[in-house]
Amino acid sequence: MNVGHLTELLAGSAEGRLPPGRMVTSDEGDGDVQPLWLSDGPAAIELWTRMHAEHTRSGLWPLLLDSLDRNDGELRPWGSGEVFPEQMSSPASHDSTGLLARWWDTYTAVDEDDMLDADRRLAVTAPFGQTWPGLAPSRETTTNPDQLAAEFAQAFLADRPQTRLGLVAAASGAEALTAAGWAGPCNYDNDTTKFSAVVRDWEHRFGARVVAVGFSTLHLSVAAPPAGESEALLVAAEHFAFCPDNIWQGSRPYTLAAYAERITGAHRWDFWWD
Repeated sequence: MNVGHLTELLAGSAEGRLPPGRMVTSDEGDGDVQPLWLSDGPAAIELWTRMHAEHTRSGLWPLLLDSLDRNDGELRPWGSGEVFPEQMSSPASHDSTGLLARWWDTYTAVDEDDMLDADRRLAVTAPFGQTWPGLAPSRETTTNPDQLAAEFAQAFLADRPQTRLGLVAAASGAEALTAAGWAGPCNYDNDTTKFSAVVRDWEHRFGARVVAVGFSTLHLSVAAPPAGESEALLVAAEHFAFCPDNIWQGSRPYTLAAYAERITGAHRWDFWWD
């Protein structure tokens, strides 16, 4: 990230209206990589909403930044500088469809060291088993995605009032994940750009918006969620490929079908990588 570019955007858009905060310096490099601005105190919904509404003009995407632990005074990974934008690849080199299909093949494979036998492993992703079913169809957005994002942000802050505000030079939430150097899914893949490619596709197909990000969590508002069983199963398959821990370590029972029931009609998608 060009430090001067982000600084210029902050100066040009904030016009002195930002609360006390600082530029975050990445652990990588020689201390000259500063991919985001972080507020010193808790985020205010009024400021998040204003920055979100102005992002097209300002070039800044606002993120609600959560920490590894509610009592984490260091606010990892943001306050501790555990962000690595220099390690990310080019967004143009990744296709959402291909990524999800490859991840699905990896996570549905059965090997001799698996804790589950083949039948139980395949039951997790029934009715598809090991066969990638393809992408869910796009849904027409009848709800304003940005208004819904603001409502979700307000609810998120009510639940986690210690959350900080982050500002990143990016045109969308999907791009902001990579630009900020977020490494939440690193135990599966340390190139966040791949996950950004999928989120970018969801922004177009489902009116998704990136609202909040934590150490290894991601929270999206969704304007056009799946409405029926068959559609929800396809979206659930995409979520499994994107973040298998949502099913493997989610609420019982640990099956795609049970997860599909939970996301049917749901206007928020939450992801957690172990």
